Amino acid sequence: MQPNTQRKIEQRAPVGPQLYRLLRERIIHNELQPGTRISEAEIAAAFSVSRQPVREAFIKLAEEGLVEVRPQRGTFVSKISQAAVMDARFVREAIEADIVKLLAQRRDTTLATELRRQLAEQRKAATTDPDRFILLDEMFHRTLAEAAGKARAWAVVEGLKAQMDRVRYLSLIRFPMSKLLGQHEAIASTITEGDAAGAERAMRGHLREILNDLPAIAGENPELFDASGA
Repeated sequence: MQPNTQRKIEQRAPVGPQLYRLLRERIIHNELQPGTRISEAEIAAAFSVSRQPVREAFIKLAEEGLVEVRPQRGTFVSKISQAAVMDARFVREAIEADIVKLLAQRRDTTLATELRRQLAEQRKAATTDPDRFILLDEMFHRTLAEAAGKARAWAVVEGLKAQMDRVRYLSLIRFPMSKLLGQHEAIASTITEGDAAGAERAMRGHLREILNDLPAIAGENPELFDASGA
């Protein structure tokens, strides 16, 4: 693997967490594809750091199922686990459906204004910039959780959804962002209108898209997925 050194390491901040975020991002964006061997020595040399923080980053990535250590062979990017994707979707739906119900009951005008601003940004990105759209998508869901006072619940979701995010990046190649944008608009609209049942329904429908997308994406990219379904 040739490490991407365009993003620099801040030497005055803890190095391990920075390396973890950089490598995690490249795996989720499918820049580092399943089966890619990643080397402690190469990464340490590329970023001019010791091997210890690289090892710490590898441990965290392994805990998320993003890399696997093969004794006597090295560390490799894991294949995408369909079971992990489905588990993450299940947890997200349970948490986020309740979040939007709470928000619809509160009818927070400040939140409504912020969601309109974010949707305007999403519309701009939806036609030309899929990477930015996904960042805005992440912001949208995090904003809802924080507005409901459920930042800790969102932290739980973030810790589970790494495999789901890998599929989301693949899905943008196949499916139009305009569809996701329309679903976000429906979620925001029902929250603003105080329609708790509608908000729950819109969020559940949004998060269930992957149930249809995953088989098609896995069928088109079999080399990226764990054939055992684990």
